[in-house]
Amino acid sequence: MDIVLALGGGGAKGNAHLGVLRALEKEGFHIKAVAGTSAGGMAAAVYAAGFNPQEIIDILAEVKQSDLYSFGRGPALLGMQGITDTLRKFIDEETFADLRIPCALTAVDVESMREVVLKKGRVLDAVMATIAIPGVFPPKQWGEQLLVDGGVLDPVPVQIARSLAPGLPVVAVTLSPPPEKWGEFPVPKILPSTPILQPIAKLRVAQAFDVFVRSLDMGMYMLAHTRLELEKPDVIIRPQVADIGTLDKVDVAEVAARGDVAVEKALPQLHKAVNWRGKVRRWFTR
Repeated sequence: MDIVLALGGGGAKGNAHLGVLRALEKEGFHIKAVAGTSAGGMAAAVYAAGFNPQEIIDILAEVKQSDLYSFGRGPALLGMQGITDTLRKFIDEETFADLRIPCALTAVDVESMREVVLKKGRVLDAVMATIAIPGVFPPKQWGEQLLVDGGVLDPVPVQIARSLAPGLPVVAVTLSPPPEKWGEFPVPKILPSTPILQPIAKLRVAQAFDVFVRSLDMGMYMLAHTRLELEKPDVIIRPQVADIGTLDKVDVAEVAARGDVAVEKALPQLHKAVNWRGKVRRWFTR
C-alpha cells in the first residue's frame, strides 16, 4: 500500500506528524515520498533521513524545550541555535541526495514573493528555511534568495508531494481545524507560552506583535482550507491539535498520540485510496 505524504505546518502542533507516520507504518502503508512545510518540513526531513517515528519521538522527548529558543538578532524575536543543535542529532551534513526516500520542503522568497521548492543541497539548511516564521525566526539566506516559512503561501504542499511520486495517492496531513470548527478553539497566544519571551509579554509592542502573529495563523487556516479544496489530495488526515500554540511547551508523546488517533479515524479513506478503484480514479483525473 504505497502512498506519498504532504505534511503541513503548525509549530509545536507538528509533533502530531510523528504519530501519523508511526500509525501509517503500523497499518502497513509504505511511504514512498514526503513533502513538508514548516513543522511538517522538519518531520519530513528527519523521517526521510531514515529515522523511524518512535525513535524520533523518544529523542525529542528528552530535549529540554526551553533550550530550543534564544533571543534573536536582526529581524526576528527568537534565534534558532537550540533548534539547529537538536536537528543535528538527525541531520547534519546530509544532502537531499543522501535521503532514504524523495523529499521536498517549501519556503518563500521574500524578495520575489514566490514559493521555492527545496530538494537539492544541504537538508539542514532547507529545514531552517522552511521553519523561519516571519518576524519570529530569522530568514534563511539561500544563495541569492532570502527565505521564510513555506506556510506563508503553501501550508500543506499537496502538489509538491504529487510531483515526487506521480500516480500514487497523496495523503495530506493538516494541523488546522476544518472551517466549521474555527470558532470552537481560541487561537493560542504566542508570547506568554514561550518562557524566554515572558518578561516582555506585557509590553505594548509585544502584545501588538502577538495579535499580528495570531492573525497570521487565522489567515493560514483559510489558505490551507482553500488550497486543499483546489488541490484535492486523496485523503486528508486532521489531528486534533487546535488547542496547541505555535511555540507551546508540549508533551511530545502526547501530541504524537493525537496523530495515531487521526490515522485510525481516516483508515476507511486510506484503504479506499489505495485500492484498484482509487488507482483508476487517479488515472482518469491526472
